[in-house]
Amino acid sequence: MKSFLGASDVTEFHLALGQCLNYRSALRLTEPARILYLAVPVDVYDEFFSRKFIQRIIGEYQLKLLIFNPDKEEIVIWRD
Repeated sequence: MKSFLGASDVTEFHLALGQCLNYRSALRLTEPARILYLAVPVDVYDEFFSRKFIQRIIGEYQLKLLIFNPDKEEIVIWRD
């Protein structure tokens, strides 16, 4: 789960992407049936993840997203 509270959303995304790819690779070795999702707050998804560049990266790396509302503590979207 990433909060994107740093000074730069781009930097936070790069960190999250790197972590997600590393975790996914490790899980493939130990638990290949497990599916990894990158969890992001709905406001970050709406404002940042809608950018064409970010959408391209999501598609290129086949990232699965879990978008949640932190105030309501609920999942808004599961995006495969």
